[in-house]
Amino acid sequence: MDNRSEVREFLTSRRAKITPQQAGLPAYTGNRRVKGLRREEVALLAGVSAEYYARLERGNLSGVSETVIDSLARALQLDEAERAHLDDLARTANTTRRPPRRRAPQPIRASLQHLLDAMTEAPAFIRNGRLDILATNRLGRALYDPVFADPARPVNLARYEFLNPTAADFLPQLESQATGAVALLRTEAGRDPYNRDLTDLVGELSTRSEKFRTLWAAHDVRLHQTGVKHFRHPAVGELVLPFEAMPIPTDPGLTLTALSAEPGTPAHDSLRLLASWAATLDQDGQPEHAVASGEQDA
Repeated sequence: MDNRSEVREFLTSRRAKITPQQAGLPAYTGNRRVKGLRREEVALLAGVSAEYYARLERGNLSGVSETVIDSLARALQLDEAERAHLDDLARTANTTRRPPRRRAPQPIRASLQHLLDAMTEAPAFIRNGRLDILATNRLGRALYDPVFADPARPVNLARYEFLNPTAADFLPQLESQATGAVALLRTEAGRDPYNRDLTDLVGELSTRSEKFRTLWAAHDVRLHQTGVKHFRHPAVGELVLPFEAMPIPTDPGLTLTALSAEPGTPAHDSLRLLASWAATLDQDGQPEHAVASGEQDA
């Protein structure tokens, strides 16, 4: 991905989100020709010249100091995820450009799979930054059975949410989850801009989904650490499950996500029912009906 374009569009989109009132600037009468702050207003808030900020917003972060990045983050009122993304863009601008490259499949260490398998009462899976599901425990495989039923490989959450017609039934809050998926992909694109597999996925989704194109153009980023996921599972019905997403420090780029339910709640009862249904898994770890439907690599 082109760093200059990414920087330009990110800074422009953040500037458009802040009104003068939100920035603590005097309210001017008359019509404003720009949405949000003007460039010179951002420059004033950041303590740099208007010419220098214009250079930054043209996409040139080469040689920019940490102090200036700090000032920009304050002026644009960036949250934690946005600040980290700006840091990633600046790091890329100040390193030697490398050609896009494909990544060898990232193996899941046996100890990580053992950890997943030990989590018998909580659906859990490991994904990469591209949102490929790389490993699950039995309950996680059962919970995400509709996603695995999609013949496209590798199993990918973003591709499922934007391109599979069953997603709207399986994910009652599909709009929110799809928006979050795009923000995660944007975050990963800043962290790893030369990942050819990620670029290919973004290209595929941009070509095939107008909704994805619109969300991608917003340049929103997100840290996905905790929250609640909603499901409408074909075997057990409605599930509302809190989740924790934990980066794996020893395996950069991998995240372990675990879902749970408080004992005594309807969600906990549904998880127990899901565990009973998961017991129908065959020796290859796939639900019997999924095997019968011919789940194969694409």
